[in-house]
Amino acid sequence: MAATPIKKIVIVGGGTAGWMAAATLAQHYLGTDRNRELSIQLVESEQIGTVGVGEATVPGIINLNSYLGIRERDFIAATGATFKLGIEFIGWRQRGESFFHPFADFGAPIGELPFFPCWLKLHQQGRAAPLQDYCLSAAMAKAGRFAQPDEKASNPLALYSYAYHFDASRYARLLRDYSEARSVERIEGKVSEVKLDAHSGDIEQLLLEDGRQLRGDLYIDCSGFRGLLIEQALHTGYEDWRHWLPVDSAVAVQSERGSEPLPYTRATALDAGWRWQIPLQHRSGNGYVYASEYLDRDRAQRALLDGLDGEPVNEPRLLRFTAGMRKKFWHKNCVALGLASGFIEPLESTSISLIQTGIEKLLQFLPDLVPDPEKIEQANRLNRQEYERIRDFIILHYKLNRRDDTDFWRRMRDMPIPDTLQAKIEAFRDDGRLLSYANESFREASWLAIYNGLGLRPQRYLANVDNMDSDQLAQLLERMRGAVTSAASHAPRHGEFLAQLQID
Repeated sequence: MAATPIKKIVIVGGGTAGWMAAATLAQHYLGTDRNRELSIQLVESEQIGTVGVGEATVPGIINLNSYLGIRERDFIAATGATFKLGIEFIGWRQRGESFFHPFADFGAPIGELPFFPCWLKLHQQGRAAPLQDYCLSAAMAKAGRFAQPDEKASNPLALYSYAYHFDASRYARLLRDYSEARSVERIEGKVSEVKLDAHSGDIEQLLLEDGRQLRGDLYIDCSGFRGLLIEQALHTGYEDWRHWLPVDSAVAVQSERGSEPLPYTRATALDAGWRWQIPLQHRSGNGYVYASEYLDRDRAQRALLDGLDGEPVNEPRLLRFTAGMRKKFWHKNCVALGLASGFIEPLESTSISLIQTGIEKLLQFLPDLVPDPEKIEQANRLNRQEYERIRDFIILHYKLNRRDDTDFWRRMRDMPIPDTLQAKIEAFRDDGRLLSYANESFREASWLAIYNGLGLRPQRYLANVDNMDSDQLAQLLERMRGAVTSAASHAPRHGEFLAQLQID
């Protein structure tokens, strides 16, 4: 890429990734300055569908909407969104068991001591309630209730985050309107050929099926799994992680919602993978993510349809994918976002988050619209770290399972894992240390939720916890649990909270 200012950005592909990029780039680089010498075009075809099953998120999307100036109330109304306090995992450790991963810490520090080793001491004595009983968002989720956190709260027990479930196609529509109002030009068409510069190897122009030509200085590839620009044209290379994450297929279907929407996602372990259940205001999203080596499509589809809470409203749709990432998400004058940059199964709802953080890296390392090879290299390094940290977190869910009922689960439990993950597991098993690396997407509390939920217990706890009297410690923990239970009981039902939003 020449070290001259970028004057035109061309985005290939719409959907959630394309329009998230368009909206954020327009807000960041243009803002209220409509005279800035930068144009943004997005080319998409109504004939090409989008994957559109990623309907659950992590809390970071709140920051994106805030940055764009989209009011939460308007977002909820436009996308049919519901609130999400975390994820319930059913049958992952063993059949018949479940645990909850909240977007929050467990308990509150006791003096200078963190909560978990104090809880662990009492747990070993048989005097502590389950860990999630000390988490307000987990308690609200269990009761089907929701309230937004009090930003002025000083009690750590009252601090938690939340995310959303929403209709991804409606969100893309909202962001399209937002982008077009800020000078982004939408072009209807299909890219038939990508021409490269003979000397630099950069993308020179795009040819559309109808003969039109599009030229830009920077191209954003949001073309999905096929990676039209980043892979088919630039041959960037893909790193395959199927030896750790062998699930390679999904059957997805939408269904009628028969009851009040729950304020959390459900991930239920099945014979060869897991099923998601995502409640929206107007329907539910459902899917079975599975390894085709252990299950064929027909059986996967039957298992999915048999587990629906309501009648299906569309035909089941099959998706094929390969877990992994592009070796570079930013290569020459092309940046890949969304499925074009890589894919990690949606177990922890990271797909939309990775689009967001990919855009953030682009903005961070292209502040003046002048490409710098060193900054591009740094962006790729950070992107790799982020993907690998998420990869390890997802592998953890499988590695610690204790199921012995299918070949799939036995394989996942017995497989070798990355050294980075092995070091984390060993540190926690030894003394409860929550080892973290750079660019972690999930905080220590999230790792603790999965360790604990899957039954991994430290062999010992911090020695200075023994300085506390067990009876006094038990009283403190019981007061915490009581405070959590009381606060959760005063929160409105999730459906009531959503209804009130529409009235106010």
